[in-house]
Amino acid sequence: MKRRGNPRGLGIPKRYRSALPAFALACLLAAATATAATAHAEPGDGGCGSPHWVGSWLMSPSDAVPVSDMALTPTRSLFDQTYRIVVVPHLGGQTLRIHLTNRHNPLPVTFGAVTVAAQDQGSTIRPDTLRQVTFGGQGSVTAAPDADLVSDPIQLDVDAFEPLAISVFVPGLSVMAAENIVGLSTSYYGPPGSGDHTADPAGDALTQTTTSVLFAFGVDVLAPAAYSSVVTVGDSISTGYEGATYYEGPQDPAVVDRNLRYTDFLQRRLTAAGIPLSVLNSSTWGNRLVLDETIPQTGPGALARLQRDVIDTAGISDVILAMGTNDLAFPPTQTPEQLAAAYTDVADRLHAAGIRLHLATIPPSVRSFIAGGISPNSDPVRQQVNAWIRSQHVADDVIDFDAVLRDPADPAADRPDLVSPTLVHPNPRGHQAMADSIDLGVFQGSRCR
Repeated sequence: MKRRGNPRGLGIPKRYRSALPAFALACLLAAATATAATAHAEPGDGGCGSPHWVGSWLMSPSDAVPVSDMALTPTRSLFDQTYRIVVVPHLGGQTLRIHLTNRHNPLPVTFGAVTVAAQDQGSTIRPDTLRQVTFGGQGSVTAAPDADLVSDPIQLDVDAFEPLAISVFVPGLSVMAAENIVGLSTSYYGPPGSGDHTADPAGDALTQTTTSVLFAFGVDVLAPAAYSSVVTVGDSISTGYEGATYYEGPQDPAVVDRNLRYTDFLQRRLTAAGIPLSVLNSSTWGNRLVLDETIPQTGPGALARLQRDVIDTAGISDVILAMGTNDLAFPPTQTPEQLAAAYTDVADRLHAAGIRLHLATIPPSVRSFIAGGISPNSDPVRQQVNAWIRSQHVADDVIDFDAVLRDPADPAADRPDLVSPTLVHPNPRGHQAMADSIDLGVFQGSRCR
């Protein structure tokens, strides 16, 4: 049985970490200090003969209207306050860099101070791991409207599945903070006007909590050439969201801070098999493949965000695309032909970038409030789309999540033992089953192997 929780020691083995020479940092420093949206590392940017940046954690921003998290806790993001965002990397290393974001905000935002450290517990961090984060050598940086930032390299020993705390002080307005509403990790922040506490190990002033991810976008580690990343693109199913009720919200607290998404289980399988891949999750709640947001906080569609959220990811070699539920549930709904054209577009764009596509079938949802209530006749269309996915030749591989999750007694619905109360979002057993169904041998991995 696979272990749950936060097993230690996953990621780059320490014997390989010592192989990352200091001169590689100097070679990468200039590229790492860029602060525009285009500053993401391109695949293989370090070259096959040297270490390169590989994504270790990713959380795609969906909006800049933080009202509450999925636990229905209000988000008091206003001005002059510090945010301590807790993230869980999937790949360890000794050198990392931080991505911050000001996506979807028409105004610039200034980050007056940024630090990173290993989380101790709650809002406290381990003082011996506290590092200042700089951007182009400066401790303060302003992000232009809708821009992303990437930090200078940071020397810090990181283990996979060991939480990191990224602390960000915003001295001015933060009311339009870029966020992903389904973070599933508890983060901490100070009330408006409480000032800079980025270097405070105790975090006593960070009295507010949220399970949304604010401002943080990604963490990369410097990894040997054999390592690469597989990016998963999906909707609320892939985010790991579980509603506590049939009517979607609030989120079930039992899955918060436990790393029980299928991407977490897949990472553990890859690591146990010694396969040098980091699994990243570029999924947003309510997201659609073709059209943009269904309702506020669900973000641009996957076609619109494919370049920034997926192709530009450091060290990317493979993509798992698991989308379509919301395209069939929310009007204007998509036809099988429209979804097939969108999947083909994604495949063409990924292949042009040298990235393999693993296309997943759409799981059942007819019993759910969202799909069954809004579009009760969508299941025949879903079956047509899945038939096309299973027979097409535009993707490199098919992952049959429908076959894993469907109820043998009612193929239009999820298996009762694998679904949460929403009757569309898998429970942890469902996410484990999804991860276990994936053939680890299909991944391309680094072209430097």
